[in-house]
Formats: sequence, structure tokens, C-alpha cells
Amino acid sequence: MSSSSPTLATASAAVDFINASPSAFHAVATTRETLLGAGFVELAEGEVWTLETGGKYFVTRNQSAVMAFAVGGGYTPGAGFTMLGAHTDSPCLKVKPISHKASEGLLTVGVEVYGGPILHSWFDRDLGLAGRVVVRKADGSLGSHLVRVHRPLLRVPTLAIHLDRKVNSGFSFNAETELLPVLGSAFQLAFATDDAPAGAAATSDTEFEVSLGHSTVLLDVLLEALAAEDGCAGLARDAIVDFDLVMYDVQDGTLGGAQNEFIFASQLDNLMMSFCGLRGLLGSLDSLADDTNVRLVALFDNEEVGSQSEHGANSNLLQRLVERIIHGLAEAAAAAGSPDVQLSSLYDRTIRKSFFVSADMAHAAHPNYRSKHPDTSRPAMNKGPVIKYNARERYATTGVSAAILKEVAARADVPLQAFACRNDIPCGSTIGPMTSAHLGVRTVDMGNPQLSMHSAREMCGSRDPALAIALFEAYFTHFAAIDATLHESFPAAAASS
Repeated sequence: MSSSSPTLATASAAVDFINASPSAFHAVATTRETLLGAGFVELAEGEVWTLETGGKYFVTRNQSAVMAFAVGGGYTPGAGFTMLGAHTDSPCLKVKPISHKASEGLLTVGVEVYGGPILHSWFDRDLGLAGRVVVRKADGSLGSHLVRVHRPLLRVPTLAIHLDRKVNSGFSFNAETELLPVLGSAFQLAFATDDAPAGAAATSDTEFEVSLGHSTVLLDVLLEALAAEDGCAGLARDAIVDFDLVMYDVQDGTLGGAQNEFIFASQLDNLMMSFCGLRGLLGSLDSLADDTNVRLVALFDNEEVGSQSEHGANSNLLQRLVERIIHGLAEAAAAAGSPDVQLSSLYDRTIRKSFFVSADMAHAAHPNYRSKHPDTSRPAMNKGPVIKYNARERYATTGVSAAILKEVAARADVPLQAFACRNDIPCGSTIGPMTSAHLGVRTVDMGNPQLSMHSAREMCGSRDPALAIALFEAYFTHFAAIDATLHESFPAAAASS
């Protein structure tokens, strides 16, 4: 594959998005900048909206979830929504609300395990710190600011093999006491120079300075990172009120493999599908004037911990947004002189003409663990997106919803694969089933195939991002027309005797 090919250019753009998004907050900030650059209007949930056909809008919640939508030029009240959802969060280590710990003259940071990471992959990595910090400014106001410390700040060291001779036959550890990233040294703090006298005694663990339950070393690092933010220069430690901070691998994502056929990066699950979904929406806008539907991309937070939050897929966020758009556009139509719309049934009529693509990364068949995959379902990287099926409704795909996506793929000339878990291996889940249930909308679960899912460092195919984007562009462009050709019917009733 040529290093200058459009396919690799798309893969490189995906890597850039991931590298700029070490936390859910940064993923939303990066998405927000892209949407503003594409002419989308930012709305606030707490304000009155004025919507119109042909308009492009977005709204954020909690700084970690974003919903973008574009109204077709031919939209009329009661028409459908062409929707796609993904999520901004990934499994990681999160700083505890009281994080100060110390032992053996070393300063460590208490962490909580967020989601279901492969924890051994977090050992011996150079970790940075990212998220948001709430500060009290000089005028007494509270400000929520994004922060990123993009350097090797922390490290979880493994125990030497000489002290654990069985480590290669089974690496085990206590996640509370042995998964502590090292932040600093008491010796260095005591002398604050690089040429401290040899043999000098280190400060005892109890002499580390603590404020607000955190080491002042950590707080000073945050203040330094915040100094360039508006109103944050010169703040004291006690100006930090609280924060949401996660650790991440500071090694940038990159193209890899013999012919750059892979992407090696963190957070592919699920920033890759967030990127592709957004690109698919933006790439479809040339045909927006001819569409009768509303096109919508929803990037939720907290999928990795069950989505049970005000900004997760298991909240009212998407349903309330859809209802608000429906009624806002109905009001605009009425103001323009359209006949009265029957508001009582508007949502139900709309949702029956709507569709939702749940886009979350999928499992590629592993060359070293062939027995973990069914013989009949072995997705491969660089061979196209994967439709995900599960008889226990862990995925929301049905025969009808899969058929619609297959028709979209045929129009875009994008190959599709299929995935189902073995019966003897439990299946993960996505935002698909809960979104389908909350909205009452037809849903298909799909995603690009990858390896090392939930590791601190994952891999996927470099050809697949361009294929997913082409699929999503076609989905936003053609769904309304495809859906108009779909007829679900029952067999003719037998004549009564």
C-alpha cells in the first residue's frame, strides 16, 4: 500500500484524532473544533433553540458527550432520523478522589480501574495525565478546564523476574496495592537538585506534603499545565476544587506493519468509530439538500462502565434530543405556514421511519488463539466493517436491520463481514441494545475489526477506516430512499370457513 495513498491518508487522520484525544473530554473538544470548522452551530441544552431545514447543529453534555445533527433540505414533520452512535471513553486508570500514597521513599498515585482494561498491559508504560480540572478563580467563579500532561509522568513498574520466578507462567497482582503508578521521589524532593550529595538520607514517606487528599507534587503539575488557561495563571493549590483525570500511554499512535497495513494506537475502541462516524456525516453533507431525514451522530460517554450516567447511552440524552429536534422543526414548519402537525403522534411516526447504527469496534480473528473464534465467523482486518450478531440480544442486529446495512454497503461498494461469539464464550455488549430499547428504533451493531481490544495498546487495519467512512457516507445519503423500498408484511390470513 503506497504511503501516499488516500486510504493511508485517512488512516493517518484517524491516528491524529486519537493522539489528540487522550480522554473523553479531549475527544469531545477535538470533535467540537471539527464541527465548528464545518459550519455547525453550537447549541446549549439550557437555552431556546431555533432550528431550520438545511441547518447543521451540535450540543455537548458534561464536556464528554456530543450530539451533531444536520437537517435535510426536504425534511417535513414526521420524516425519519438517520442516526449513528459511538462512544468517547476507553478502559483506563482513573485518579482516585483521595490519591496520595507513598512507600519506600517513592510517591505513588492511587487509581481506580475504569471499565475492563487488560491490566497487565498498563505496567512499564510511560503514562501521561489528561482530563478536566475544576478550579476556583480569583473572582470566586468556578471554571472547568481541560488539562493534559503529555510527557512520561507516571509509571507502574513490574516486579523483577528474580523476585517472581513464576511471572512468565502467570502474571497476577493486586489491583488495589500493586497497580500504583510512581510519580516522584522523596530524595529528589528533599534536595530539589540534580547533584544531591551521595548517601544523603531520603525524606520519610510521612514527610510528603499533602493537600486536598493529593500530593502537592501532583497538584503543582496540574497547576503548571493549567497556567495558560484563561484566569488560571498564578492559582494556588487550594484553588483546585476537584477533577476527573485519567492516565494514558504517551506513545503516539502510528501506522505500522511491513506495508503500513496496520494502526498501532491506544483507545481504538472506540475513538476509531467515533472518528469514522463523524467523518461519514461530514462527508455526506453535499447531498443534505436532497434528503428528507435528519442525519445525526451521537458520541456518548461511559459505555465501558455500562452507560448509566446523564451523558451515557442509557440516559435520556438521545431520546430527549430527538424529541426536541422533532418539535423544534415542527414549530418552524408551522411558523412558515405549513398545515398544523399532530404533535401527539409525531415522535412515534418519526421513529418508525428512523434507523440507528451502533458503531463499536469488533473482534478480528486472532492468529495465535484460533480456538477462541467460531469456524464460521472469523473477521479479518483490512477486509471491511463487521456486522455483529447475538441471539441473547447483547447486540441489537436483526435480519431486517442487517439487510438495510447490506444494501447501503452494496451502494457504496464496501465489503462487509459477520461476527458471532462462540456459544461457550460470553459476549460483550454495546450501546446498541439500550438505544434500540429506549428509542424503539431499528438498530444494527457493527464495527471495524481489531486485535488487542481493551489493551493499553491496540491494533487494527489501516484500510478499514476509509471503508467505514465510505459506508457511513452512503448510509447518511441513501438510507431514506432504501427504507422507502422496505416492506415488512405477514402472510395473507386464511379465509374464514
